[in-house]
Amino acid sequence: MDNISSLLVPMIITGIVIYGAIRKTDLFGSFREGAAEGINTLISVAPSMIGLVIAVEMLSSSGFFEILTCALEPVLSPMGFPAEIIPLGLIRPVSGSGSFALLSNMLSQFGADSEIGEIASVMAGSTETTFYAVAIYYGSSGIKKTGCTIPAALFADFCSVIFAVMTVKLL
Repeated sequence: MDNISSLLVPMIITGIVIYGAIRKTDLFGSFREGAAEGINTLISVAPSMIGLVIAVEMLSSSGFFEILTCALEPVLSPMGFPAEIIPLGLIRPVSGSGSFALLSNMLSQFGADSEIGEIASVMAGSTETTFYAVAIYYGSSGIKKTGCTIPAALFADFCSVIFAVMTVKLL
């Protein structure tokens, strides 16, 4: 299996070169055009990404997520939501890397087979980094008004969190 995976990339590149030669395509010219287009996309997306990263760091450093967790815990705990998963539900729409770091800590602290570990895993797999996705896709497309996208996506994330808890508790 290791041999196959180490040969896969060279085989794909060789296949592309052979296909381009058969079709008489200027492969290097196509590569240059694609690279230039990628750089243009990066330049158009960079301001949105920089703003998002700064906002996430400001919220995390200020203790906003901890304050919100403390405020939501008395409301959500009686409904069966473990207090330990609240931070993951709050951070996931904002930061993918932050939420996966939190998930990793939760899995090492509580175990992957614990109820909290299972809920956190289902939640991480069924929610989206909403603000990141909107920043990337809308930023690269030049769309300035998000309309109902963010509220609808956050509602979907909220439903995913609820159903993650319900699914693990019922099954």
